[in-house]
Amino acid sequence: MNTRIVIDPGIQHGKPVIRGTRVPVVRIIGGLAGGMTVEEVTKEYGVAEEDIRAALAYASELIEQEEHHPLPAK
Repeated sequence: MNTRIVIDPGIQHGKPVIRGTRVPVVRIIGGLAGGMTVEEVTKEYGVAEEDIRAALAYASELIEQEEHHPLPAK
């Protein structure tokens, strides 16, 4: 993951992107969440399957680090 994701204040305002591109990790995750296939994402954004796996691992790591609170009961 560390070799495929980069955070640089000069690229996309410091948002995490796929190294060597200006493609934000959030765009990869959003495309998959929106129903795009891995093949569609690779073609649409010019990234490799390994980049997609790195984006998913990055998102997973962020979620793991978050502090979670139960939703209020209705």
